[in-house]
Amino acid sequence: MNRTAIAAVLITACAALTACSSDSGTDSKSTPAASTPGPDMSSAEAAAGIPPEPTGADRKALLLALRAVAPKAADEAHEDKAIDAARNQCAAINGGGTNLDSTAAARFSYDGVTTTEAQGKAINAALKASGFCKV
Repeated sequence: MNRTAIAAVLITACAALTACSSDSGTDSKSTPAASTPGPDMSSAEAAAGIPPEPTGADRKALLLALRAVAPKAADEAHEDKAIDAARNQCAAINGGGTNLDSTAAARFSYDGVTTTEAQGKAINAALKASGFCKV
C-alpha cells in the first residue's frame, strides 16, 4: 500500500467519523468541524498496519537494522525518511501486499539514493525479523 492509498484510507475514516455525528436541533451555522476533536490518528494508523514512530533505543535499533542492508537509504542524512519509509512498508507487509521487495526498493529510493530490489528484500526481512512491523 503506497502513501496515497494510506492517506485515502485515513481521509475516508475521518470523513466517516464526521458524517456519523449529528447535531439535531441546531442550525447549519453551528460549531465548525475544526473545533471538534478528530479521530485518534494512531488508532487509524494501527488499523492500516502502520506501527508508531519509534523513539530512543527503538529508533536507533531500527536505523541500525536498515543501515545493515541499505546503508545509503538509512544514513544520517536520511534517517527521518527511512523511518517514514519503514512505517509505510509495514503497512504493505501487514496488509498482505504483493511485490513487497519492489515496493520496499521504491519506498527507500529518495534524494539520489537508489535502493535495489535485492536490498528491498533484505529490508523486508529486517523489518519482519526486528518485530518492528507488529502493530
